[in-house]
Amino acid sequence: MQQQQRQQRQQPQQRQQRRQQHQQQAQQRQQRPQQQRQHRQRQQQRQQQQQQQQRRQQHQQQAQQRQQRPQQQRQQRQRQHRQLQQQRQQQRRRHRQLQRQRRQQRQQRQQQHRQRQQQRQQQQQQRQQRRQRQQQRQRRQQQQRQQRQQQRQR
Repeated sequence: MQQQQRQQRQQPQQRQQRRQQHQQQAQQRQQRPQQQRQHRQRQQQRQQQQQQQQRRQQHQQQAQQRQQRPQQQRQQRQRQHRQLQQQRQQQRRRHRQLQRQRRQQRQQRQQQHRQRQQQRQQQQQQRQQRRQRQQQRQRRQQQQRQQRQQQRQR
Protein backbone atom coordinates (compact mmCIF):
# COMPACT_ATOMS: atom_id res chain seq x y z
CA MET A 1 0.00 0.00 0.00
CA GLN A 2 2.63 2.39 0.98
CA GLN A 3 4.54 1.70 -2.23
CA GLN A 4 1.48 2.38 -4.37
CA GLN A 5 0.79 5.61 -2.56
CA ARG A 6 4.42 6.64 -3.02
CA GLN A 7 4.25 5.85 -6.73
CA GLN A 8 0.99 7.75 -7.08
CA ARG A 9 2.61 10.71 -5.35
CA GLN A 10 5.70 10.48 -7.54
CA GLN A 11 3.82 10.17 -10.83
CA PRO A 12 2.55 13.75 -10.95
CA GLN A 13 6.06 14.91 -10.01
CA GLN A 14 7.57 12.89 -12.87
CA ARG A 15 4.96 14.27 -15.24
CA GLN A 16 5.84 17.76 -14.19
CA GLN A 17 9.55 17.09 -14.69
CA ARG A 18 8.85 15.71 -18.16
CA ARG A 19 6.80 18.78 -18.98
CA GLN A 20 9.61 21.01 -17.80
CA GLN A 21 12.13 19.09 -19.92
CA HIS A 22 9.90 19.47 -22.99
CA GLN A 23 9.57 23.18 -22.31
CA GLN A 24 13.32 23.55 -21.92
CA GLN A 25 13.97 21.67 -25.16
CA ALA A 26 11.40 23.82 -26.94
CA GLN A 27 13.02 26.96 -25.56
CA GLN A 28 16.44 25.75 -26.64
CA ARG A 29 15.08 25.07 -30.12
CA GLN A 30 13.67 28.59 -30.26
CA GLN A 31 16.83 30.12 -28.90
CA ARG A 32 19.17 28.23 -31.27
CA PRO A 33 18.59 30.46 -34.34
CA GLN A 34 18.97 33.50 -32.08
CA GLN A 35 22.23 32.15 -30.68
CA GLN A 36 23.47 31.44 -34.19
CA ARG A 37 22.53 34.99 -35.18
CA GLN A 38 24.41 36.38 -32.18
CA HIS A 39 27.43 34.25 -33.03
CA ARG A 40 27.36 35.56 -36.61
CA GLN A 41 27.02 39.13 -35.38
CA ARG A 42 29.99 38.68 -33.06
CA GLN A 43 32.08 37.33 -35.94
CA GLN A 44 31.07 40.25 -38.15
CA GLN A 45 31.93 42.74 -35.41
CA ARG A 46 35.33 41.11 -34.97
CA GLN A 47 35.96 41.29 -38.72
CA GLN A 48 34.89 44.93 -38.85
CA GLN A 49 37.21 45.79 -35.96
CA GLN A 50 40.10 44.04 -37.69
CA GLN A 51 39.37 45.89 -40.94
CA GLN A 52 39.22 49.21 -39.11
CA GLN A 53 42.53 48.48 -37.43
CA GLN A 54 44.09 47.59 -40.76
CA ARG A 55 42.74 50.81 -42.28
CA ARG A 56 44.18 52.78 -39.36
CA GLN A 57 47.57 51.13 -39.82
CA GLN A 58 47.49 51.84 -43.56
CA HIS A 59 46.69 55.49 -42.88
CA GLN A 60 49.57 55.70 -40.40
CA GLN A 61 51.97 54.10 -42.87
CA GLN A 62 50.86 56.47 -45.63
CA ALA A 63 51.32 59.44 -43.31
CA GLN A 64 54.81 58.25 -42.36
CA GLN A 65 55.70 57.77 -46.01
CA ARG A 66 54.47 61.28 -46.78
CA GLN A 67 56.64 62.66 -43.98
CA GLN A 68 59.65 60.62 -45.03
CA ARG A 69 59.31 61.40 -48.75
CA PRO A 70 61.00 64.84 -48.68
CA GLN A 71 63.83 63.42 -46.58
CA GLN A 72 64.25 60.46 -48.94
CA GLN A 73 64.23 62.80 -51.94
CA ARG A 74 66.87 64.97 -50.26
CA GLN A 75 69.03 61.93 -49.55
CA GLN A 76 68.62 60.76 -53.13
CA ARG A 77 69.63 64.19 -54.44
CA GLN A 78 72.68 64.17 -52.16
CA ARG A 79 73.60 60.69 -53.39
CA GLN A 80 73.30 61.81 -57.02
CA HIS A 81 75.37 64.92 -56.28
CA ARG A 82 78.10 62.77 -54.69
CA GLN A 83 78.08 60.41 -57.67
CA LEU A 84 78.41 63.36 -60.06
CA GLN A 85 81.34 64.73 -58.05
CA GLN A 86 83.06 61.35 -58.11
CA GLN A 87 82.54 61.07 -61.87
CA ARG A 88 84.00 64.56 -62.37
CA GLN A 89 87.02 63.69 -60.23
CA GLN A 90 87.58 60.51 -62.22
CA GLN A 91 87.34 62.45 -65.48
CA ARG A 92 89.86 65.01 -64.18
CA ARG A 93 92.20 62.22 -63.15
CA ARG A 94 91.87 60.58 -66.58
CA HIS A 95 92.49 63.91 -68.28
CA ARG A 96 95.64 64.47 -66.19
CA GLN A 97 96.91 60.98 -66.96
CA LEU A 98 96.32 61.53 -70.67
CA GLN A 99 98.20 64.82 -70.55
CA ARG A 100 101.10 63.16 -68.71
CA GLN A 101 101.22 60.36 -71.26
CA ARG A 102 101.19 62.84 -74.16
CA ARG A 103 103.98 64.85 -72.55
CA GLN A 104 106.07 61.73 -72.02
CA GLN A 105 105.50 60.61 -75.59
CA ARG A 106 106.52 64.05 -76.87
CA GLN A 107 109.69 63.98 -74.76
CA GLN A 108 110.55 60.50 -75.98
CA ARG A 109 110.08 61.59 -79.59
CA GLN A 110 112.32 64.61 -79.02
CA GLN A 111 114.99 62.46 -77.39
CA GLN A 112 114.88 59.99 -80.26
CA HIS A 113 115.17 62.86 -82.73
CA ARG A 114 118.20 64.26 -80.85
CA GLN A 115 119.83 60.85 -80.72
CA ARG A 116 119.37 60.43 -84.47
CA GLN A 117 120.92 63.84 -85.08
CA GLN A 118 123.88 62.98 -82.86
CA GLN A 119 124.37 59.69 -84.67
CA ARG A 120 124.32 61.50 -88.02
CA GLN A 121 126.87 64.01 -86.78
CA GLN A 122 129.12 61.26 -85.47
CA GLN A 123 128.93 59.43 -88.78
CA GLN A 124 129.82 62.62 -90.64
CA GLN A 125 132.75 63.24 -88.32
CA GLN A 126 133.99 59.71 -88.84
CA ARG A 127 133.77 60.17 -92.62
CA GLN A 128 135.69 63.42 -92.40
CA GLN A 129 138.38 61.85 -90.27
CA ARG A 130 138.73 59.01 -92.81
CA ARG A 131 139.04 61.53 -95.64
CA GLN A 132 141.66 63.48 -93.73
CA ARG A 133 143.69 60.33 -93.09
CA GLN A 134 143.51 59.37 -96.73
CA GLN A 135 144.63 62.83 -97.78
CA GLN A 136 147.51 62.74 -95.31
CA ARG A 137 148.61 59.35 -96.68
CA GLN A 138 148.46 60.62 -100.21
CA ARG A 139 150.53 63.67 -99.30
CA ARG A 140 153.15 61.55 -97.61
CA GLN A 141 153.35 59.26 -100.59
CA GLN A 142 153.76 62.23 -102.92
CA GLN A 143 156.48 63.72 -100.78
CA GLN A 144 158.31 60.44 -100.72
CA ARG A 145 158.09 60.18 -104.52
CA GLN A 146 159.38 63.68 -104.95
CA GLN A 147 162.28 63.04 -102.60
CA ARG A 148 163.23 59.90 -104.52
CA GLN A 149 163.12 61.72 -107.80
CA GLN A 150 165.32 64.49 -106.48
CA GLN A 151 167.85 62.01 -105.19
CA ARG A 152 167.94 60.31 -108.57
CA GLN A 153 168.53 63.56 -110.33
CA ARG A 154 171.49 64.35 -108.11
